[in-house]
Amino acid sequence: MELLTDRRDLPSNASHKLLQVLEAALLQERFTDIVDHTGLAKSTVHRLVATLVEEGFLSGDAEHGYRAGPRFMSLAGRVLTETDITQVAQPVVDRLVAEVDCTVHVGVRAGDEMVYVIRTDSSKPYRMRSRIGLAIPMHSTGMGKAVMATWTDEEVADYAERTGLPSRTATTVRDVDSLRRVLDVVRARGFALDLGENEDGTVCVAAAIHDSTGRATHGLSISSIALEHPGLSIEALAPQAAAAAADISRLLGHRRR
Repeated sequence: MELLTDRRDLPSNASHKLLQVLEAALLQERFTDIVDHTGLAKSTVHRLVATLVEEGFLSGDAEHGYRAGPRFMSLAGRVLTETDITQVAQPVVDRLVAEVDCTVHVGVRAGDEMVYVIRTDSSKPYRMRSRIGLAIPMHSTGMGKAVMATWTDEEVADYAERTGLPSRTATTVRDVDSLRRVLDVVRARGFALDLGENEDGTVCVAAAIHDSTGRATHGLSISSIALEHPGLSIEALAPQAAAAAADISRLLGHRRR
């Protein structure tokens, strides 16, 4: 049978159960865990897993565990190669701008820099100096620090050695030990701040965006001016930034473990 296009041979509700089992098998390798995850009878799970293996959506067996099969990987690869993060993220960004009425950016890591790929402005009369395509050092930006917080200490040290941690303003982090301490705080809190470290008078709160492999490849920031958000007040928007970044990550195929 054609698994996804011909459902004439499937009993009522079977397609829903089939998708339940497929999802569970991609998250849980062991057969018993798949059964527990779905709440279905063992015999039902066994039959549906066998179908998915036969059709190439799963590989493996009950003894050695299950994983994504070649047919699933082929489809997933095609979707991922055609995914444009600007199309995926823009609706989330638009909702966030309407909610917080601040400028929202999405940037992608490109080497040792973050490059803006989305900028959506608020209704405020002022405008950020940022622009699509602008590249900025990772260590001086909220987005960059959010991404770097997923790195190992060795990766952070290598970055510091390569770049020399150039200063953008008087408050930019200048040495690797200070950078490590900042990143420890980012890891603990789940968001990063930029309090005039990249541009005097500009502040932001940011969170990392993860792709389907779990890597932090992009970042999202809510930006404002220090006159409107003095001191640490931009931090109040951290939950919204983190939630929006998580929404985009989910749309890119990321699943939290």
